[in-house]
Amino acid sequence: MEAALAPLRAAVKQQGDLVDQMKAQGVSEVELGKAMAELKARKKALEAKELAMQAKEDTVDRVKLEDTLKRKFFYCQAFAIYGGVSGLYDFGPVGCALKCNILQVWRNVFIHQEQVLEIDCTMLTPEPVLKTSGHVDKFADYMVKDSQTGDCFRADHLLKANLKKLMSEKDCSPEKAAEMEDVITQMDNYTQKELGDLFKKYNVKSPATGNDLTPPISFNLMFQTSIGPGGNTPGYLRPETAQGMFLNFKRLLEFNQGRLPFGAAQIGNSFRNEISPRSGLIRVREFTMAEIEYFVDPNDKVHPKFPLLADLEILLFSSKAQTSGQSARVMRLGDAVEQGIINNSVLGYYIGKIYVYLLKVGLSKDKVRFRQHMENEMAHYACDCWDAESLTSYGWIEIVGCADRSCYDLTCHSRATGVALVAEKPLKEPKVVNVVKFEANKGAVGMAYKKEAKPLMEFLERCDECFISDHEKLLNEKGEFDVEVDGKTFHLTKDMVSVKRFQKTIHVEEIVPNVIEPSFGIGRIMYSIFEHTFHTRPGDEQRTYFSFPASVAPYKCVILPLSQNPEFMPFVQQLSDEMTKLGVSHKVDDSSGSIGRRYARADEIGVLLGTTIDFDTVNKSPHTATLRDRDSMRQIRVEIAELPPLVRDLSNGSMTWAEAESKYPIFEGQETSKKE
Repeated sequence: MEAALAPLRAAVKQQGDLVDQMKAQGVSEVELGKAMAELKARKKALEAKELAMQAKEDTVDRVKLEDTLKRKFFYCQAFAIYGGVSGLYDFGPVGCALKCNILQVWRNVFIHQEQVLEIDCTMLTPEPVLKTSGHVDKFADYMVKDSQTGDCFRADHLLKANLKKLMSEKDCSPEKAAEMEDVITQMDNYTQKELGDLFKKYNVKSPATGNDLTPPISFNLMFQTSIGPGGNTPGYLRPETAQGMFLNFKRLLEFNQGRLPFGAAQIGNSFRNEISPRSGLIRVREFTMAEIEYFVDPNDKVHPKFPLLADLEILLFSSKAQTSGQSARVMRLGDAVEQGIINNSVLGYYIGKIYVYLLKVGLSKDKVRFRQHMENEMAHYACDCWDAESLTSYGWIEIVGCADRSCYDLTCHSRATGVALVAEKPLKEPKVVNVVKFEANKGAVGMAYKKEAKPLMEFLERCDECFISDHEKLLNEKGEFDVEVDGKTFHLTKDMVSVKRFQKTIHVEEIVPNVIEPSFGIGRIMYSIFEHTFHTRPGDEQRTYFSFPASVAPYKCVILPLSQNPEFMPFVQQLSDEMTKLGVSHKVDDSSGSIGRRYARADEIGVLLGTTIDFDTVNKSPHTATLRDRDSMRQIRVEIAELPPLVRDLSNGSMTWAEAESKYPIFEGQETSKKE
């Protein structure tokens, strides 16, 4: 296997070395972008080869899995009787219960254990908020339309598919194929005009009808709306849950008695108007997110609880490994932080917590890795960023992002609103600090902008050092720069504004906290759980089951009377009532059909345990019933009075099935067959 991968590894390393050389030489961003795109393409080729060579028994039968999910109504396409809408899904009873349990475990692990502050913000967001965050201007993909039917396609995906089709044709020359391969590798770097030229060059048509396509246009992925009946307040359905936590920072800080660090969390739906939603729950238009914003002193990024997780062994795919053609490798989390592979122990702590959570809800240890973003993937303000990825039949997919976003978000909102989003830190001794401020020429600004000068002057007064330094460069290089205040653009020149530097003594330090942001895509985690826990019974390929962990299993127990004999019903009712009192989710299946068939039905939806009321229950005293484990299919016999608390203990993890087997007799078979 390694011999087949060696040339691909060498190709990645060669390109990675070239990128490093180009950075050192300070080449243009365009040239560097092309080199990074080539590196990314070689990385993809290496990963595709690795996945193709993995053992077939590790690959789930997606057709059989999706058939089970559909038949058992885990989820289905929304508005199906009206033809359905792509990218929108409804969850059925089993899917709802599973999702609820996944979120409950998340709350336990990230909110209750960490004393994080949970909030619930509105999904409707006014345009200025998302303008400040960058979503209005940058949250977009290029799209083309069928000129006759109006069907929409994501431009880069359609162009890539068309080129691959042309490359597979017999009359495609090696030179032409190499040219098209080069286009594919550079796909992420093309401008709107360049994409349009490529569509013309390769005569790309609508795949459904063969009609001409419109030129590519930039399509913002947010759902736009108007707030209020007058339509004067533009807004959007939120594309993420994070912004509400940034905007409520001051209230949260006050609630936390003004102390750092602290975390805020939010669970809720977000919306992205995907051009081409696909792959079931992996790329959708409405989805549930669970996000944390952990606010920390930028000079004290040390988590006191990190030693508790430092010994975790986790599969890490560092940026360096990716650019040198190496594979991901298992590392001790503490070593990764000590060696600087992970930027700091706060980020490391949350990577460890994410890993523990993912295994707890059912992902396979050998199918989870953490991939570090390469430099061209990270925003300019980010210190470090890792994605938790899950191996599925679609390849490795991102399910959780964990980023150190520095102070970017709070700074942007503070600059836009004039509200200081800072924490105060008392100093043991006074200290002298350097201050950088804009100094406006009030006369020149007033003459140029008259009544509009006041908001501009207020904006300049509250600008932070980073923003001032960036614009000072423009002032020195070009003698001018533009700023936007309250939706209006102002043009400033050297005679209107300058930069002033001075020192002052402070007794209380104002800190703009850095933010560590773990962001969970619940739908993607659910789909990964489906694939990682889906099995067929040995010797019977038609019998499938989900091995959901006890904590997330949609139902903890199914109660099965052996038949519809009325003598069984009082015991069924007794067990159901007691389990309800103990808060144990369960269902009763008293339908017709053999006990084996009903067990199989319960297994198909991942019910953890099954208890059967039989003639021994009725005839013998004390009254007993069988209890069956889903995964092993082994059974024990337990007194009726002890069954509900035993099911509760097995469900919440305070007892294992092995411990239950050691305590209660193994069930070998029913000893009586009718009322004695």
